[in-house]
Order: sequence, then structure tokens, then C-alpha cells
Amino acid sequence: SLTWSSLHPPFRCLYTLTSSPLRSQQIGFLLGSCGVTVALTSDACHKGLPKSPTGEIPQFKGWPKLLWFVTESKHLSKPPRDWFPHIKDANNDTAYIEYKTCKDGSVLGVTVTRIALLTHCQALTQACGYTEAETIVNVLDFKKDVGLWHGILTSVMNMMHVISIPYSLMKVNPLSWIQKVCQYKAKVACVKSRDMHWALVAHRDQRDINLSSLRMLIVADGANPWSISSCDAFLNVFQSKGLRQEVICPCASSPEALTVAIRRYCVTPPPGRGVLSMHGLTYGVIRVDSEEKLSVLTVQDVGLVMPGAIMCSVKPDGIPQLCKTDEIGELCVCAIATGTSYYGLSGMTKNTFEVFPMTSSGGPITEYPFIRTGLLGFIGPGGLVFVIGKMDGLMVVSGRRHNADDIVATALAVEPMKFVYRGRIAVFSVSVLHDERIVIVAEQRPDSTEEDSFQWMSRVLQAIDSIHQVGVYCLALVPANTLPKTPLGGIHLSETKQLFLEGSLHPCNVLMCPHTCVTNLPKPRQKQPEIGPASVMVGNLVSGKRIAQASGRDLGQIEDNDQARKFLFLSEVLQWRAQTTPDHVLYTLLNCRGTIANSLTCVQLHKRAEKIAVMLMERGHLQDGDHVALVYPPGIDLIAAFYGCLYAGCVPITVRPPHPQNIATTLPTVKMIVEVSRSACLMTTQLICKLLRSREAAAAVDVRTWPPVLDTDDLPKKRPAQIYKPSNPETLAYLDFSVSTTGMLAGVKMSHAATSAFCRSIKLQCELYPSREVAICLDPYCGLGFVLWCLCSVYSGHQSILIPPSELETNPALWLLAVSQYKVRDTFCSYSVMELCTKGLGSQTESLKARGLDLSRVRTCVVVAEERPRIALTQSFSKLFKDLGLHPRAVSTSLGCRVNLAICLQGTSGPDPTTVYVDMRIPCFSCLQNFIPVGPFSFTEVFLLGWQLLASGETMGAFCCNS
Repeated sequence: SLTWSSLHPPFRCLYTLTSSPLRSQQIGFLLGSCGVTVALTSDACHKGLPKSPTGEIPQFKGWPKLLWFVTESKHLSKPPRDWFPHIKDANNDTAYIEYKTCKDGSVLGVTVTRIALLTHCQALTQACGYTEAETIVNVLDFKKDVGLWHGILTSVMNMMHVISIPYSLMKVNPLSWIQKVCQYKAKVACVKSRDMHWALVAHRDQRDINLSSLRMLIVADGANPWSISSCDAFLNVFQSKGLRQEVICPCASSPEALTVAIRRYCVTPPPGRGVLSMHGLTYGVIRVDSEEKLSVLTVQDVGLVMPGAIMCSVKPDGIPQLCKTDEIGELCVCAIATGTSYYGLSGMTKNTFEVFPMTSSGGPITEYPFIRTGLLGFIGPGGLVFVIGKMDGLMVVSGRRHNADDIVATALAVEPMKFVYRGRIAVFSVSVLHDERIVIVAEQRPDSTEEDSFQWMSRVLQAIDSIHQVGVYCLALVPANTLPKTPLGGIHLSETKQLFLEGSLHPCNVLMCPHTCVTNLPKPRQKQPEIGPASVMVGNLVSGKRIAQASGRDLGQIEDNDQARKFLFLSEVLQWRAQTTPDHVLYTLLNCRGTIANSLTCVQLHKRAEKIAVMLMERGHLQDGDHVALVYPPGIDLIAAFYGCLYAGCVPITVRPPHPQNIATTLPTVKMIVEVSRSACLMTTQLICKLLRSREAAAAVDVRTWPPVLDTDDLPKKRPAQIYKPSNPETLAYLDFSVSTTGMLAGVKMSHAATSAFCRSIKLQCELYPSREVAICLDPYCGLGFVLWCLCSVYSGHQSILIPPSELETNPALWLLAVSQYKVRDTFCSYSVMELCTKGLGSQTESLKARGLDLSRVRTCVVVAEERPRIALTQSFSKLFKDLGLHPRAVSTSLGCRVNLAICLQGTSGPDPTTVYVDMRIPCFSCLQNFIPVGPFSFTEVFLLGWQLLASGETMGAFCCNS
């Protein structure tokens, strides 16, 4: 009497040994704990095993000593005529051990008794209606799960003809199983939804396909709710080839409970499906929703409970209390045809195989134990079983349950064929600050660029945020074929998670979003006193004494000749400059040819702002504190409209205008900002005013709901009776609206005091004075770009040379030629501008040099960005234009975000940029090799907040600012 354990053949074991020592040792530990001493294999697999010089197979690390036995006929002797196998009764002795891999990567052995084996085969025979001499096509792994139960055990009991198709053949020809069904007129086929999907991809109106012989198409992963899409698509294509709807029979199974449920062929009740709210499922309740919504989950039933079994649903956490009819719980079964224990693990066995469901009163519902299936679902009308996920894929984030399969399906819905290599995505959770955080790892197609991949990642974050209402901690893209694989080609989830925690993934693109999901940051600890000599002498220097912080200069203690300091508001600064230096040029706007399109002196800006203020009060009938949306292209009009709002006491909101060639997608964002900001009025140019009322705009939004639109091309000539002066510096100056990487629109309130302090800090950090000229090539709608474009020149008095980034599409050299022509020492740009110059001017450096382009006077070239650091781009830009005089130390990057518009900025007196090498094992920096440190602003105190407390100087954390 021998107990056998079905494992992958030795050549797959060899793959495991060479590719993952950890997985190899886990399987070896299982074999040793099960007392395995003999390994049966084939001749081809035996030849592939490593051997010593004497021809013996060495003992693998962590494995027990095995006797390798080749079972092919040429290696076997003929048994005697009087020999008969010893047939034992169907008792409670162990028949075989089936292994399973847990969520943490550990391998367990599930024991199945002889009586359970026999009863399970009988139940499958009754449920599926198997008869002698039927033909079944098996695409599944015949060593475990559904492939073993149908393709080996039950088929032998019923003397059926089994055609097994190996996975290696399926990779070459995904239609091979359909061809065998047609060739042998098979009655039953065992497949997974992936086999149906790849058959659809490979199907190109192939003739001579007839599936009318099939009476059961068993979908082994029917417990995955997203398999319904493959089932529906497969039926839609092959229904004309003889496939009937009632033939598709999804089933649910688990290693512990074996077959849990299966849909019968032509048995009442009819197949059922439901549309459930995904938001309700995260709270463990069933809420029927509309199919038109994106945030719904359409589920199909997996049939009825197996013959001779009883099923119930219990709460997945705590005491196994019965769920109510509208609650999601873990499905438990009571039957003979199940596993009996985890081999050698009595404690875990009791928690899984000896469960007694309790009623609300606290009493057990029966004296017989139930077995946890590891499946989450509910029992619907007519006894139909619905599965919405697995316990192993459950992620509890902030008290809400999210299923990994749901997150994968959402990510795959965002144009997967363009960016994800063969749809290979892994989703798991990691523990950060006593809560689970979601991590997504995907294999990137080799032909995908960094910018395209980043755009895809941003859309994935937006989709997950809108559909699941949960933030993603990290989204990482790795090169193709680099994630660890299972023997059948899938992603090995536990090993991928281990590589992420070790920092060994080596991704090519990473998007970390801790601010969207880590909402329970601890309070910073107090700064510790300096370490004294006594502590040093006794060796009491411990890590963490030096708090990771950096402070800029105190604005109140700096003595300079800044006359603007005596004014509390920017509107007062502009009036003062219009009186003292009326003809001083503040702004110069360049067109695509590099010539001056428009300019503004101090007095011109002041008078124009007065006229706009009169228009707001007389035509708009606005009051103090009303919000006004400024929809202008980058230029002088935007600046004048902003100060006109300040003169009238209104709160301006700068909004990017819709693109004339893409109104359908850009105009809704404008409408959303106008509505969210509760703007009482909208100011713009005559051209954009016509665009907002055009037929194309009416097709995108409801143009009747626009607030009053004022055209500033026709201004009144009168002056206001009085210019508004705020009563308090803490009152609202303007709203800074922007769309985050996750697609969330947010408006940041900026007070007059904060605005003035911000401008003063930039003035001191960059040493901006009236004699300076600064070239700005940025979008002026939010963040630091808006402040540099509209505010700084009025406060500091320097001349801003404005270059709209859109003009570079016509003339890529416009920005650099302007910097050279005006002998600019300080310039600000964006990553997109830098990338456009790098790609568009890469082969034109010699011609630019011949035209007199000289960048040797540039002292600081600052990239303003709130996204990921792009070290390769800045290095390529510096290297490309080095021959034109650009010094590498001049190029630096600012650090800011939506809330703290500017945390750090490389000033004129700052230290040289330094290459800092970061430990590649840290997940956040595993894609970076170096970064450029910059100093904090004069008014800013920066702290590094670790995941447990205020971080030490050697600890990575999240930036927190006090300013």
C-alpha cells in the first residue's frame, strides 16, 4: 500500500530548482514531511536531471533522499502471470496527497482518503452524467485540481477516452483543443477561461469547426468572476459553429473541498447572473446595481452544490457565524468527498477542516464539521452558488475588502495590448503603517517608451480610483519575461511579492502614490536635544537621534532693500510699481518666430487691471469674494485678468482653455473646474468665447449651464471708483486647481499672506531684482508655473520673457534662442519642453551654433515638475547642449506638489548638484541610480516622515513641510 503525491514532472521540478531556490526548498520540505522516498518519472525527464560523474542524481537542497524510478516499459520487467494488484477497501486511509501553494508562498499537502476519492468520482459522474466510452478533451494540468479529478480519476472509473493536450502544445497552437473536439466528436472538454480567450485570439474564420458534439464545456476557473467575459465572447463567436449556450458549465473548486459546485447540463434552474455594486462588495454586502455603470461586477453562477454535500456561507473573519442572505461570506461545505487534513499540520487542519458554523444565537447549526473552501460568495435563488473571489486574493484596505482579480481586470481594461506584455499583471498587498496597501506589478512590452508607459500607469490609477475608490501604493513596470513564473506559465504571485519587498524587482518604470492611500500618518515626534560629549564617550549614539530635517533661511531675519515687503497684498505692490516705475517692462511675450508679440509695463498692467475690475463690477455684477474662472491661452491677457480680479475683490481661478482640435475631451475638464470652483463668472477672449458656444462644444457639454461669460477684448474705458483692499491678509487670494496623477481634481486655497511670502521666498532664493531677465517656458495654470508666470514679476520687479510651450511645436529652438538672444541667466521650463528640445534639436546643434546660439550665460535652468524625477532626460539635455555653452551644474529640478507648490528649488547660491547613490533594495528607488538634491525654500522647513515616526537621517519616508 503506497500513498502517492502528485507533483509536477521532474523537468519542471528542475526548472524550480534552478530558477527559485526558495520554491524548491518549500516543495522539498513538503516531500520530506510526507515521507516521500520514491520519485516516478519518464525517461526524457530522467535524462534532464543533473547527475554526478558516476551517473547518480544528487540530493537537492532541502529535498529528502529519493529513489528515481523510470516508469516507461523498456525499463520495466514483465510481472508474473499469477500477480494481481492488492485492492484495498474504500476506507479512511490516505489515498493521495495533493499540494497547494498558499498566499505567502508556503506549500501544503492536502490528504484525500480512499472513501473521499471514490465518493468524489461518483459525485462527478452523477453531476456530469458521464457514461462509458465517452470522449473528453482535457487541457488542464492532469496532476492536480480539475484536470486530475476529471481527466484521470473519474475517467478511469467510467472507462472514458481522454485526450490530454499539454500546455506546451497550447502555447504553439491555442486552437488545438477545439480541433481535437471536432476530430473526435468529444462530448466533454475541460478548459480554463484563458484557453477560451487565446482560442478567440487565434480564431480567424477557420473552417470545418463543429462544436455540436459538446454537451459540457467545463470552465475550471468559473470561480473567478471575470471568467464570464471569456465565456460570453466564446459563445458569441462559436455559437454559429454549433456551440449551445447550455453547454458552458463553470465550476468552483478548491484543494481542500475538491469540487464545490458545478453547473449541470440542461438542469433546472436555468443559469443565473447578477450585476452587483463593487462598492457594496467592499463592505461584504450584496447590492444589485445597473449594468451601465463601470463600478459593477457581473457574476455568473457556478451551478448547484455537489451531490451529497451541504453548503453554507460564514463570515470570513472571527467566529464562523452564518451570513445573512445579503452578505458575502466564505463558502463552507459538509461532505464525504473532500480533503481531510493538511498533512502533518494538526493546528491548521483544525482551523480549516473542522469548522462548526454558528447561528446568531451562538449555537452550532449541526454536529458535523464543515470545511472552508477559501471561496468568497453567496447562495442565490434556487440554490445556485455565486463566487465573487478567493480568500487568498482578498486585500483589506482601511476596513474595505478588495479582490486582487478585480484590480487585475480593471488594469487590463486600460489598453493592455499596447503596454502590458501578454497581459501579465500581478496584484498583491503589503503592510504599511498597520494597514494593507495595494501594489501592482506588470510586465512592459519591449517597444513601449517611458512616456507612453507613464501615461498608461496614470490612466490605470485613475480607473482604479474611480471604479474601486481605493488608492494604489505602487505601480511598477518590469521588462518582459522577468517576473517569476509558475510551471504552467502564470505569474508566481508570492515570489513576485518577495522580490518587491527585497527590492529585487528592478523595474524600468515606477509610480509611487503613497499620498493617495496612506491616510493614517502618525504625528511627528519632537526633535531630540543635540547629542552631548558624554553620550559619545559611553557609546550612546543610536540611530534616530538625528531627525531628518532641513530648514531654509528665516524670512523675518533677512535684511535687504526689498521695498515690496511693506505691502501685504500683491495688488498694492502693483499700484506702487505703477507709481514709482511706470515704464519699467514687466512682461514680454514671444511668438513662434521669436519676435515680441506683446509686452506690459507696470503702468499698462495697472490700467488694464482697473478696466477689467470695472467690467466685473458693472457687467458681471460681482461682489467681494465671488469666484471668477479665467480661461485664457498662455499670454498677457491671463496676467491682466488675474490682477483685475484682485482689484475688484474677486477670487480668480486659472483654467486651461479647451483645445480647438479636441473639444470633446478637453472641454469637460473646463466645465468641471468651473462647476467645482463655483465660479460666478467666466472671463476669456472673444475667440474662446465663440468656441465655448460652438456646435462642437454643445455636443460635449451642456452650454446652457455656463455662468455669465465676459469677453475682455472689449473693455470699458472708465476707472473704478475704488480699488479693493482685503481686510485681512489671511483672506483668499486665488484658487489653484489641478488634476492629480490619479485623475482627481483638487483646488488649493492660497491666501494673500501665503502668496506674498511665496513670492518673497522665490525672490530671495533666485536673487530676482528689477534688472534681471528671466525666461519662462511653462504652462501658467497651476502650481509653481502659474506663480512664475503671473506673480513673481510684479513682486520682484524683474522682466519675465514669456514663451508659450505650444509655440515650440512649430519652432523647437524658440526657447533656447530666446535665452541666448536676451542673454538670460535664469530660466524655468517643464519636462515636456526639455524633452521636445532634446528630441527636436538633437541633430541641429551645429546649425544652432552657427546661428550664434550661446548658453554659456545661463546660471540656473530649473525644471518645474510635480511628477517623477527624470534623471535620464536631464542628463541627456545637459550632454546635448554642453557644446553650446550650457554648464551641467546649471540644470536642476524643483520639488513641489499640489499642496506645497514649492518645497525645494536650486538657488543661485546653492551647492553644486551632487550624485547620490541610493540602495537599490529600497522599493521606492529600485528604478533610480541617482538623483539631484536641491535646497529648501527660504521660508520652508522640511521633515522626512517615516512609516512609524519622524525618520532619522538614514531612513526613507514621506516629505512634510511647515511654512
